[in-house]
Amino acid sequence: MSTPLAGLPTRVEVYEVGPRDGLQNEKAVIPVGVKADFVRRLLAAGLSTIELTSFVPAKWVPQLADAEELLELLGPLPGRHPVLVPTDRGLDRALEAGVREVAVFASATETFAQKNLNRTVAASLDMFAPVVARARGEGLAVRGYVSMCFGDPWEGEVPLGQVAEVAVRLHEMGCTEVCLGDTIGVGTPGQVHSLLGLLADRGLPVPELAVHFHDTYGQALANTLVALQSGVTTVDASTGGLGGCPYARSATGNLATEDLVWMLHGLGIQTGVDLTALTAASLWMAGQLGRPSPSRTLTALAPAQEGIACSTPG
Repeated sequence: MSTPLAGLPTRVEVYEVGPRDGLQNEKAVIPVGVKADFVRRLLAAGLSTIELTSFVPAKWVPQLADAEELLELLGPLPGRHPVLVPTDRGLDRALEAGVREVAVFASATETFAQKNLNRTVAASLDMFAPVVARARGEGLAVRGYVSMCFGDPWEGEVPLGQVAEVAVRLHEMGCTEVCLGDTIGVGTPGQVHSLLGLLADRGLPVPELAVHFHDTYGQALANTLVALQSGVTTVDASTGGLGGCPYARSATGNLATEDLVWMLHGLGIQTGVDLTALTAASLWMAGQLGRPSPSRTLTALAPAQEGIACSTPG
C-alpha cells in the first residue's frame, strides 16, 4: 500500500553504485566472477542504472583493477552503466572497452582534492575539462560528482557557495549530470534544500542534478525526501548499504538501495525495481562478504534463516 505526497515526482531513477562505490573499499579482493554475478542479480531485480567500476590505476583502488575483465565478462548490457574515469588514460581504457557513459570525481574542498587526486580543486577541474570534452566528443554521457558537499573531515562545514562553484564548473565544461555527494554523511535537510536552491539560482537545471547521500548520522532518507521535493529525480544508492570512501575515514556506507526503494514505493513513486529480488541479491552479496548488511529494510524483510546465514562466521 502506498500513500503519495503532493509535489513529488511520479518516477525516480535509482542510480545503483554498489559494484563500484560499494565494493571499492573492501580489503579482501573480490573475484571478478562474483562481481559479474552481483551485477547480473541487480539487473534481474530491475535496476537499469548501475555504476560498474573505475578505470583508475590499480595502485589507487586495487579492488577495481579488474575493470576490463569485468566488462568483458558482462558483455553488452541494457540500461545505463557508467564507469569512473579521472584521467585521459582512464578514458582511453573505457573507450577501448566500449563504455558509453563515464564519470569524473571532483571535490568541493582543497584538502580532499589533495588527498584524493593530489591536486588543488582548480587543478583537478582543469584536469577533468579535456577528459569531459573528449568524452562528449565521442558521444558519451558524462556524470560529474562533487564530493564533500556539506562537510569535510579535515575542514569541517563546507560553505555552500564553494560547492556551487564546483558544480557550476562541471556543468559548464559539459557534464550531462552533476551529482551532489554528502561523502561523510553529515548533511541535514535544511542544507540540502539550501544547496539545491542556490544551484537553481545559478542556472543548473534540476533534471541534470542527482544526489548521493551517506547515512553516517541517519539522515540519508530525510535528505533524499527534501531533494525529491526540490525536483531531483535521480538518487544514488548502494545495495545493502555497502560502501564508504577510502580517503575519508569517517565515512560510513551509502544509502541502502533497499531502504530507498521501500520509501519510494511507499510514496507511490515508480522505480522499476523488484524489492523481493533486490533483497535476495543483497543477501547473496552479504554472504559473499561474510557479514550482515546494515540496511534496515533488508533486515526486516530477510527470512530469519537467511539472516543467520549472512552473519559473520564465528
